[in-house]
Amino acid sequence: MSLRLYNTRTRSVHEFKPLNPPHVRIYVCGLTPSADAHIGHFRTYLAFDVLRRYLRHLNYDVTYVQNVTDIDDRSIARSKETGENWHDIVMGFYGSFKKSWEKLGLLPIESKYEPYATNYIPQIQGMIQELMDKDLAYVAKDGVYYRVAADPAYGKLSHRNIDELKSGARIEIDEFKEDPLDFALWKFAKPGEPSWPSPWGDGRPGWHIECSAMAREILGEQFDIHGGGADLIFPHHENEIAQSEPLLHVERAEEHFMANFWVHGGLLLFENKKMSKSLGNFEPVANLLERYDPQAIRLLFLQTGYSKPMNFTEESISAAKVSLEKLKSAYRKLSGLQAAFPVRTGSLIEAFDAAMSEDLNTAAALAVLHQFASQPVPEKEEERLAVAGQFTYALDLLGLTPDKAWLVEPKVELPPDFIEKLRAEIGAGISLSDSSTGDAIKSVINARIKARSEKNWAESDRLRDILMRCGVALNDSKEGTTWTVASG
Repeated sequence: MSLRLYNTRTRSVHEFKPLNPPHVRIYVCGLTPSADAHIGHFRTYLAFDVLRRYLRHLNYDVTYVQNVTDIDDRSIARSKETGENWHDIVMGFYGSFKKSWEKLGLLPIESKYEPYATNYIPQIQGMIQELMDKDLAYVAKDGVYYRVAADPAYGKLSHRNIDELKSGARIEIDEFKEDPLDFALWKFAKPGEPSWPSPWGDGRPGWHIECSAMAREILGEQFDIHGGGADLIFPHHENEIAQSEPLLHVERAEEHFMANFWVHGGLLLFENKKMSKSLGNFEPVANLLERYDPQAIRLLFLQTGYSKPMNFTEESISAAKVSLEKLKSAYRKLSGLQAAFPVRTGSLIEAFDAAMSEDLNTAAALAVLHQFASQPVPEKEEERLAVAGQFTYALDLLGLTPDKAWLVEPKVELPPDFIEKLRAEIGAGISLSDSSTGDAIKSVINARIKARSEKNWAESDRLRDILMRCGVALNDSKEGTTWTVASG
């Protein structure tokens, strides 16, 4: 089955065909480790992790490159403030990032495909010189700049022309530039800053040229997929195209592209707001992974299409935990006391493929797995193990790889004074049974169902929020409402 992907450059979905099958070459813009990584970073990387897995399922040989921007203004500023070496700062944050990467179960990256920008200074300088030779770059008092006005195709990725960008975009003003849209290729060093010698003066590379040079050096002038978060479309990816495509050695106009597909992950909100330290809702991903099951976080992201905006809330992660437990329960019933052996073919995989082939529709793929999980378990052991193998294989394609822990029945634990606390929160309107925690929760769920049938949404939300404060998360589905102990 062929895969169709949305291409940001064409703003449409196309059948994915590798330039040199069966080899697929992917470049994804990696972390700038001058601060803690947040969950928004990992939403993008989880999407490309699933893409890598699925391309391998389609029998492609995948080369995945993800760079490290190991020199930037923020790490230099932090070094000046703290006295710590800028390289030590970068490696500290990147070490934490890689630990979170492993906890979330992302596929490893070969070291030769994890390039650090400062290891590619000669290639970066060579590319800058090529641009200067074509009169697309110039030397100014504070560095070397790309001359945007010399590129009539500038804006092809973000679908904006130069006049619109000048009037509507937030462009850094610099008195030494020819034009506000021009961007730095090489920044001359200020006193005390790390620098490298160059034909134009000691300094360091600009952000955009780093990725262009590393992608070309490792993957070649043209490759299959370039990716990153949607926030990189402009200016970062737009500038990469501007730098790279004038240097391509191709003759036909229709083949004049750096990347065949541009794939972007959607933005992530945290409790309905953009993540920001000033808003107080920025939390390092390492902290979140201490509170939440990494697989529940992954499943939460899979429930929304990779390119769509989504909202990370306490309620949504608790609901994802419920959804994950349903999959685990089905796995236990299918597998019995023995982990299932993965099976690549069968009716379940066919339905799963039909969903995933349409722009990596993980939400629809999860629906296939949940529908399968709700069906009766085959009585014959041979049949049960066969479908368990397909189920296991499909879960692994989503990165929800079953392990021995999936075979263990979960423990439901709430504090001894749960019913007393719930009664104090709920008020006198609802009678709670003292016989068991489950009966008390069921009483509240029934009251909430009644409120929803009467379209009393305020009461429905009140009851849901009360349960959440008491440590119980609800999950509404077509089959009804279920509950679990809330994460965190």
